[in-house]
Amino acid sequence: MNIKTKKVTDRIGEAMQKQGNLLSIYFTAGYPELQDTLPILRELQKTGVDIIEIGLPFSDPLADGPTIQQSSLAALKNGMTTKILFDQLRGVRPEIHIPLILMGYFNPVLQFGVEAFCRECQEVGIDGLILPDLPLEIYEKEYRPIFEQYGLKMIFLITPQTSAERIRKIDAASDAFIYMVSSASTTGAREGFEASAESYFQRISEMKLKNPQIVGFGISNAQTFSEATRFARGAIIGSAFIKNISENGISGISPFINSLRP
Repeated sequence: MNIKTKKVTDRIGEAMQKQGNLLSIYFTAGYPELQDTLPILRELQKTGVDIIEIGLPFSDPLADGPTIQQSSLAALKNGMTTKILFDQLRGVRPEIHIPLILMGYFNPVLQFGVEAFCRECQEVGIDGLILPDLPLEIYEKEYRPIFEQYGLKMIFLITPQTSAERIRKIDAASDAFIYMVSSASTTGAREGFEASAESYFQRISEMKLKNPQIVGFGISNAQTFSEATRFARGAIIGSAFIKNISENGISGISPFINSLRP
């Protein structure tokens, strides 16, 4: 069987066609407990989340704020590894139908072996990858054919400081969505966005990019979700979700998700 024909469902593309603002949730694999990955996936799908980003824990998560850093270190202490995560996800696809994206740093991918990592992603049904420290130029020069061979969509980040020229390059190289970082700071919940952030969201919207944008960093509640999605296709919630499961466990997922949008 030709590898390119093995994955026929564009789950991310289908999600982008849904009505309403898209909600993407990030959580760290192996947190709070090592075996919580599948129960969290099930609960998120049941509560109507549109996309799930599974964080691959790393010992030095530079772009992450204290909440995600702490969850990453706890997951590593719990024994989470790339191999264990793939083992947990094996056979999940008959049950979990929404897009699954792995988010992490490139070092664990290199350690695992880039092609071996991509092959495992295809086998377990991963739809895309977010690797903030893999530059567009290196991806295009060295890795794009491998990612595409295994049906993986690469999702790039832009920030308020990203030039219009570079945003156009990222848009041209993408075929899923663009991760629009709300500010130049690390991840973490905020009470609301400043006027400069709203003007940035509007500026990107007016560029009429071919890929939809989903906002990440600083979204924690219904207000910030609404503000982030005024000009974008959806928003990602990570730190606030991890804080919620830290305090309330898996049983607290449904009330939290239901509080985010009408």
